[in-house]
Amino acid sequence: MPQARHTPSAATRRRVERAAGDLGAAAVAQMEADHEWYRALSAEHRSWVGLVAQAGIRSFIDWFTSPAESGVAATVLADVFGTAPRELARAISLAQTLDLVRTVIGVVEREIADLAGPQEADLSREAVLRYSREVAFAAAEVYAKAAEARGAWDARLESLVVDAVIRGEADESMQSRAAALGWGDISPVTVIVGSTPAQGSGAVLDILHRTARRAGSELLVAVHGQRMICILGPVADDLEVARTLAPHLGEGPLVIGPVVPHLFAAGRSARAALSGHAAAPAWPMAPRPVRSDDLLAERALAGDQPARTALATRVIRPLQQSSGGHLLETVAAYLDQDRGVEAAARALFVHPNTVRYRLSRVADTIGYDLTDAHDAQTVRIALALARLAPPSWRTVSPARHSHLLEETSKSRGSASSDSITNS
Repeated sequence: MPQARHTPSAATRRRVERAAGDLGAAAVAQMEADHEWYRALSAEHRSWVGLVAQAGIRSFIDWFTSPAESGVAATVLADVFGTAPRELARAISLAQTLDLVRTVIGVVEREIADLAGPQEADLSREAVLRYSREVAFAAAEVYAKAAEARGAWDARLESLVVDAVIRGEADESMQSRAAALGWGDISPVTVIVGSTPAQGSGAVLDILHRTARRAGSELLVAVHGQRMICILGPVADDLEVARTLAPHLGEGPLVIGPVVPHLFAAGRSARAALSGHAAAPAWPMAPRPVRSDDLLAERALAGDQPARTALATRVIRPLQQSSGGHLLETVAAYLDQDRGVEAAARALFVHPNTVRYRLSRVADTIGYDLTDAHDAQTVRIALALARLAPPSWRTVSPARHSHLLEETSKSRGSASSDSITNS
């Protein structure tokens, strides 16, 4: 708010008021001469900028000529930018608006001394300086409100896009919303699911966005109850970008879904990450962050059918197709014998070194090291699920190892035994 000031004489007020039109025209002409960005505007936007310049001069004159105690000085500033539509704040930047303010103030400062007369020159220059400060603050407020409104709208769009990804609704409306957020061609993409911070999600959303940008990624984030869903892209190292976000998310599991080509395939990544986040407590020693693929066993136990299918595809079938099924039989014997090499060798009627060799082949074939407790548990669960619903891998079991299947056949009954023999 302007400080206390002296009111100019009646003669000065009349001269300044009569010069309003000339000052406005001079300001527009100066804008045209000094600023290329102004010349590049459309005719409509130039006319709006001209109106803002005229309003600024009119506001200054009202402020300058009104009695200090009238209260007008405290209110006229609000009208400076009220003459232009809200869209103008998106057509010209804050820096360009400050160019406009500087130009208008420069024209007024140049002319005001002559209008005020020699005895009131210092008074007029002081008034221009005070007014320029106030109108600059008014401009900043306009852009701050516009940024706040845009931020709220962007947050709403983010939430809608994330919800569409989770539901698998990659339709035209999602595409248009994603494009409005700058996500039209970002690739590749991953989804990370963590817990909502104990202090709430309000302040952390901006922090997450800034952190992701520093890591070279863009972020879409939405809060779903006690979970925060983060979609990131482009992603060069999913574990590294998850580690940068981890300190800003709540305690508990932080699960990374598979990396997918683009946002419209992110539903698969989201479903895997959400499933992994729900199942992660079954592995208390899981790293943070952890990939959803490292939680296949836990997800399968929780009833995730895609995880069960993945275990069959990544564990059972490669073992069944390698070395005539000997690797699968060795794995079954090794796990059934409490990971004892000697006991597995006796069950298979082979030398212990043969078991050791096959186990090394297992690690190369499926990527799971059976000497690691969690890897062994994952393969054990894959084998158990296969035994509960025998897939085609049982067809390669040689007759000489039929005793490995008898235990399963007894538990499933004679009908299951017949089906296994005939398959």
